[in-house]
Amino acid sequence: MKSIIFSTLFLALMLGSVSFAAQDNNPSPPTESSTNEPAIAPYLREDAPSFSLTIAQFREKFSTTNPTLPLGEYKTIKTLEVKSPLLRAASRINSTLYSSVAIDKSQRTIKSIQLTYLPLIPSEDKTEKPEDMAKVEKANKAVLINYMSAFINLFEPTLSAEKCHKKSIELLEKGKGTPFHQQTEGTLRFVIADHREKGITFAIEPIKLSLSDK
Repeated sequence: MKSIIFSTLFLALMLGSVSFAAQDNNPSPPTESSTNEPAIAPYLREDAPSFSLTIAQFREKFSTTNPTLPLGEYKTIKTLEVKSPLLRAASRINSTLYSSVAIDKSQRTIKSIQLTYLPLIPSEDKTEKPEDMAKVEKANKAVLINYMSAFINLFEPTLSAEKCHKKSIELLEKGKGTPFHQQTEGTLRFVIADHREKGITFAIEPIKLSLSDK
């Protein structure tokens, strides 16, 4: 039953690059996609730039800077979009949070890096107390904000940890209830896609500056 629910969430999340089966033994990302899957990152333009980082370089840099925030290996996800110039990969962080990336096939560099948060699903017997569920939800969202802050700080190293934390909260507030919210700052674009009970996705992407922006 939970596996079906998570599959449905995957189809509903516009920015999500991969779904995970809801099992208790920390499953790996799926290796195949369904025929009615969404595009890897439909909001990306073909000429969009890439970060000068491969997945391995990103993980090494992130783990060195944030030793208390585990980030496992990103596993490539098979897709039916064989003609797409992008690949996708994902890394499960915990039962409600995972990270995914859109990768340039030729250069193997990252074009978009994402965090997707899936809200808790009450058990079928509904034995959890609402106040207990609320506490767990609050704690899980705090983990999301911590990872968002760390991701932002990695690409905006001049910002303090406190400012990155504040920016993460502000982005979530601005994107709350909105299926697509974007905010550009310098050479970065931040995206929030809030699908309410179906999950929230945060993404960071590089952008090209026009002459008027320089």
